[in-house]
This record gives sequence, C-alpha cells and structure tokens, in this order.
Amino acid sequence: MISTLTPAPKSFRRDDWQQGYASQTSEQAYWVEDIDGELPAALVGTLFRNGPGQLDVNGQRFHHPFDGDGMISAFTFTGGARSRVHFRNRFVRTPGFIAEQQAGKILYRGVFGTQKPGGMLANLFDIKIKNIANTNICYWGDKLLALWEAAEPFRLDPKSLDTLGPEHLDGLLKPGQPFAAHPRIDPGSKRTGGKRRLINFGVKAGLSSTISVYEFEEDGSLAQQQSRTVPGFAFLHDFVITENYYVFFQNPVSLNPIPFVLGLKGAGQCISLDAKKSTQILLIPRDPSQPVRRFDTDPCFVFHHANAFETGNLETGTTLTIDSICYASYPTIDAGTDFLEVDFDRVAPGQLFRFEVDLSSNLSDSPDGTPVTRRCLEARACEFPNQHPATVGQPTRYYYMGVTDAPVGNAPLQAIMKVDVERDPSATPQADAHTIHSFAPRGFINEPLFVPHPQGQTEDEGWVLVLIHNAERQASDLVILNAQDLSETARVKLKQHIPYGLHGSFVAHTFGVG
Repeated sequence: MISTLTPAPKSFRRDDWQQGYASQTSEQAYWVEDIDGELPAALVGTLFRNGPGQLDVNGQRFHHPFDGDGMISAFTFTGGARSRVHFRNRFVRTPGFIAEQQAGKILYRGVFGTQKPGGMLANLFDIKIKNIANTNICYWGDKLLALWEAAEPFRLDPKSLDTLGPEHLDGLLKPGQPFAAHPRIDPGSKRTGGKRRLINFGVKAGLSSTISVYEFEEDGSLAQQQSRTVPGFAFLHDFVITENYYVFFQNPVSLNPIPFVLGLKGAGQCISLDAKKSTQILLIPRDPSQPVRRFDTDPCFVFHHANAFETGNLETGTTLTIDSICYASYPTIDAGTDFLEVDFDRVAPGQLFRFEVDLSSNLSDSPDGTPVTRRCLEARACEFPNQHPATVGQPTRYYYMGVTDAPVGNAPLQAIMKVDVERDPSATPQADAHTIHSFAPRGFINEPLFVPHPQGQTEDEGWVLVLIHNAERQASDLVILNAQDLSETARVKLKQHIPYGLHGSFVAHTFGVG
C-alpha cells in the first residue's frame, strides 16, 4: 500500500528550507576557488543543471516554483592532477522572459497556478502561457537544449550559455509543439545495433491523447518516429524504455478546463486524481507495426520513473519490470495556498515501487489486473531516481535518489540514498538495507546524478554529483560523493545560491573552458 500521511520528526528549520526558493537574478562566471577535499582527476566534463531561477518578477511571486523562468548552471571539470572547476549560470532568454523583464511585472499565466495581477477579469479567457524552458537540459547531436514539456526546446551555446533561440529539430517540431523534458538515452541495445540513441516524446492531450515518440542518432538525425492515439486524458511527464517498448503510466486523472478558462485557476490546478480508477501501464512497441498494449494496476500517481527492463523469453515467458516513484494522490498547490508554508505532514510522500508485468497476458485477457504485480522497494519518501547510464532499459542493481532525512513521513529532501535492488531483505535489517548520506539539518538537496568512472569496472564505480542549498552559508555547494559508499570526496562552494532545480545531465566535454 502506498503511504499517505504519517507525521515525520523534524530534521530541518522551515526558514532554512525557504532560503532555497529565493530568486537568483545574478548571472556569473568564475573559477571556483573554495573547495573542500580533492576533485577527482578522472572526472572530466560538464554538469548542466536546469531549474526555476526566478521565482518572482519585481516582487510579484509566482504561485508555484514550477512556473519560474529557467536558469542553466554549468559546472565544468578540467580533470587531471590539477583539476579545476568552472561555474557559469545564465537564464534562458525566452520571449516571455524578456517581455516580463522589460515590463517589470508578470504578463503570463503559469501552468501550475500563477495568475496575472488583476484578478479574475485580468485572466479571463487568457489561455496563453509562456515557454519557460525550466525543466531539463541535454546535449545531443552537438546541440545543447533547454527542455520544457509543453513546447519546443530552446537551444543554447554550450560554452557561454547564451540563448540561440527556439529549436525545431530540422523542421520536426512546429512552433509550440510539445517535446517532453525527460529524454532517455538507449545505451546501445540490439534494436539500435549497439549504437546510442536519444529517445523523447510529446503529448497532445484531450478526450483522447496522441503520443508522438522520436528516436535520434548520435549526430542528431531522426532515426524513427511514430504517433499513437490512446483513449482518455494523458498526463505524461516521464517515461522509460526497454529494448522493445516505450513505457508510459497513464495516471487516472481528469482535467476540468473551465476554471482555467475563466481565469480562476492554473491548468495544473484543474487536474484531479480519481483514486477509484486504475492506473494504466501503456506499452508502445518500438516497432511501429505492432499494437499498443495496456495493463491495469492499482491507482497511483507517477511523475518520475527510475528504469524498466525485460527478462525471460518466448519459452519461459517474458516479464517487463518497471521501477517508479508513486504517490497516493496528485501533488498540487491550491489557489490561496503559499507553497513556502506547505504542511508536509498533509502531503503524501513519493515511494519507490516495482511493477512486474506478465507480457504473456493482456488487459482484455485479465480485467482484474492480475498480469501486474506491485511491491514497495523503498518506503522512505523519495524522488529523482538516477542510475548508471549504461544500464538504462536493462537490469540494474543500483539507484541513487533523493530522500528525506527521517525514515517516515514527508519533508524536504535532505539526503542521498543508494538503493541496492538485489539485496536480500531477509539477510539485513530494513533500517540498514541501503546506504544513506544526509545533509541535515541545514542542507537541502536537488536531483542526484550518477557519473561513471571512465575506467570503472563495476556498476557503482563513479561519483554522485548533487547540488545542495547550504543554509548555514546561504549559498549552494556542489558535493561530489563516492558512489560506492556515498562518502564525501569534494565540496565545491559557490559564491551565491542556486534556487532548487529540477533536472540535469553530465557530458564528457569541457567546451573549451580552461
């Protein structure tokens, strides 16, 4: 059963946590000199991170942090015996960002509840939203792209982070066409002939929803694309891949657009979860000639997946395993509620669940949902799972994810957990089943990112990079952990704070820095 509401012991001060949501309007570029520990000589490349850098316009606050304008941070590691790290941050200069900076006020409504000043009349029938390019960033085909799932990406210069403009991928995307913020990289399966591919999707949602999926070669060229229409409103933020499938969870949600059209709520606030309906697992074959498969499972809400993979064969039967972060309810911030004053004890936590789908069955064969089993892998509140990039779409042993400091209840994420999914739960007490590195009480984390050692021999040989808000310094630290035991290797101390971000990526390029 998914956990709902269990009060947690307090491991943080609210004012410390709130610091990390202050806007950062300063754009800087400098070599970081204040470093504790030693930078790994083999760590060479650039960590890019994206997230809302501006949470207000001239003091007019956004209702939800996800409505904030995207700001890119880049940490470039030179490697070697005298390794250094260079930091740079820049806002993505979308037309909406530029217009609001020039006007000095909010001009656009936000998806998650931000309204233009002036009340209902100022927002009535205004359904135009700005591309905030604030969710993720990836480098592929020599292009650095800032992603936001409701529209096309914005291309940036990877060295200066200057905004080059909207990117339509050689005419593949029309202006404003959705292109998701959670691409997956096939590390080289049999289907791709051992070559890496970037895979992403876009959704046009309505009474029925169309899912378009794209696969790109390493040079950025389109390898294949397909579109499938599924019944019902599809809220799809993330997906996972296997050798043969694109895997989506169609959350049992509905959209009532009337309050949005009338200027009363943001679009995201008009979504509601029906806990009496099943969540549907959608399997879209990577072979466009094959039909979509659907399986029911117990109701839950999923923002982020960890991984998926197939095991077995035609003789023994094939099982598809999916690891996902599940919530008992749809997390939102209602009108009139200040997100900085959220009551964590009233917000259902995310937990890591494993779903196993018997691919020899189908929904029509088993309406009671028996082809799908589900169990909790980690009950502690968690988010942002990450893994070795070579194991994407394949069996993996280790996940690295953000968790609460306390083992029960909900709270800000303050710790990193290494999850060993191959552990024997009967051999080790549950409390000691996973490795944890906590930054409590005054550290608050962003998404952890695993970076493999270039000569690594084991799945967990490498580093975990995590940007934390250090409330004691009122600034951000980039912490490098040894991925095998989560011991701290180095701490890169910035001169300023970076607001809590969303997602990022690491590439083995320094782009001429140094």
